[in-house]
Amino acid sequence: MSRSKSKTLATWLAFLGGPLGLHRFYLYGLGDMLGWMLPIPTALGLYGIERIASYGIDDQISWLLVPLLGFTIAACALTAIIYGLMAPEKWNARHNPQLAPDALPGCTRWLTIFGIVASLLIGTTILMASLAYSFEHYFQYQIEEARKISQ
Repeated sequence: MSRSKSKTLATWLAFLGGPLGLHRFYLYGLGDMLGWMLPIPTALGLYGIERIASYGIDDQISWLLVPLLGFTIAACALTAIIYGLMAPEKWNARHNPQLAPDALPGCTRWLTIFGIVASLLIGTTILMASLAYSFEHYFQYQIEEARKISQ
């Protein structure tokens, strides 16, 4: 018999451990391919941060890698919000089919709501910071290239 899957735990795992695939492993087991793929953009983004520390802010490869981390964190925060806001009947039908539609693991509790709020605050902040970082460096690169052409 399989164990029931808690919506609250899945919400927090998606928020805190989503970039490592922890929520996917919790819900679908260790054979989940997406769970194993999620650490790849996370590791690449962390490598981009390491490149900034080593080569400075002007490293073009880090401009591409760092937003991968931000977008992965933001996507996992969105997943946490989706999990937290899912109706108990839909949650239990999808993840706990052996239980009644209104069973306790699918219910929304205060801890679930705190996970949704934290995901919304942190996820949107990281998404906006990633977009700002990407656009700023892209336009700085364009200005520098235009300056080279004009000389």
